[in-house]
Amino acid sequence: MKGFDRFILVYFVLMILFFCGANLLMSGSEKKLEKNYLIEISRMIHEHEETGEFHTENYESILDIIPCTDENWYLTDSNYAVREIGGKLYRIDYISYESDGNSRKIMNAVIIAVSLSGLIILIWIRRTVLKPFNTIYTLPYSLAKGNLTVPLQENKNRYFGKFLWGLDMLREKLEESKQQKLEQAKAEKLMLLSLSHDIKTPLSAIRLYAKALSSGLYSEREKQIAAADSIQEKTTEIEKYVEKIMSNARKDFLQFDVNIQEFYLSSVMERINAYYGEKFGNLHTEFICEKYGDCMLSGDSERLEEVLQNILENAVKYGDGGAVEISFADEEDCRLITVKNTGCTLSDTELPHIFESFWRGSNADEKQGSGLGLYICRKLMNAMGGEVFAEIQNGCMYVSVVCRRA
Repeated sequence: MKGFDRFILVYFVLMILFFCGANLLMSGSEKKLEKNYLIEISRMIHEHEETGEFHTENYESILDIIPCTDENWYLTDSNYAVREIGGKLYRIDYISYESDGNSRKIMNAVIIAVSLSGLIILIWIRRTVLKPFNTIYTLPYSLAKGNLTVPLQENKNRYFGKFLWGLDMLREKLEESKQQKLEQAKAEKLMLLSLSHDIKTPLSAIRLYAKALSSGLYSEREKQIAAADSIQEKTTEIEKYVEKIMSNARKDFLQFDVNIQEFYLSSVMERINAYYGEKFGNLHTEFICEKYGDCMLSGDSERLEEVLQNILENAVKYGDGGAVEISFADEEDCRLITVKNTGCTLSDTELPHIFESFWRGSNADEKQGSGLGLYICRKLMNAMGGEVFAEIQNGCMYVSVVCRRA
């Protein structure tokens, strides 16, 4: 902000210097033109002394030369001077370039208008763009540090009002996610403590029975069998607790909220084509999006875009970079969107696992990833009443998204 204020000050000083310099230059030029006719008269007299003739056409300022022999010789609308040339008097008509001040006034008016316009624009930028931005440029940093509880002050600025509104929504989402994680962590901790306490009882029983058997306390065969059965029963009880822990660990750890509404297929595909058309062009990968008939779909347009993005990113990551194609088909009350990429090296036996969480195929190599992309795609499509499936044909991967029509 201070740097921009200094820039405005420098601009103002430069405009003043330019104004003064332009006026000085114009003053010098006017003085030079005002004296031009005197110089040309002297040159013409000198020429007449040498040649005995007058050549007024050779001079810009001199219009005519007339002998002063007539009694009305002085009647003329032009500026004139009387000179004795060769012993005779002559009236020399000339153009005077004496400034009437209009040119300088016009020049000064233009300079002032341009300078003030520039100054007004700079002040406007300072007040409507830089000053509001100066108050919010630290907000993303504050959010990154976890300062999520204080709502952002509303700003009706046309340039940053929506930005602040979006940041406040992000803050609320982050705060909500933070609270959910805290509640989840608390619930998991309580569950583990509870299960740990419950497991202690059968473990103690097993330990006692095992110690009794090992020390020979049960000499009768029936009691030995009864102790073994009790150990088996307590082991089964512990297995149930372990299964409960594993079941809770397998529960979805991601949020798959969708906003079901009606939207046009083109509203999603236009954004996909705009982004990936440029991206695949930069990667020198052929990108083909088949022509399609627009239709109304039921679901969440932003979530569908997220699904297609995940699939296309996989096509970039695991394909050979040759070609990626999007095609469309209709099936009953659904619209199918299929993404095909060349260079699939995944085996048929691995194909059924690609929608599992944290699963990565043999073609992953050292490529970065978490194994969640297609898992998220299926969860989102299921939440929207759709589906996603994949198949491999002739070394190409086909991933199809099934969207319900409205």
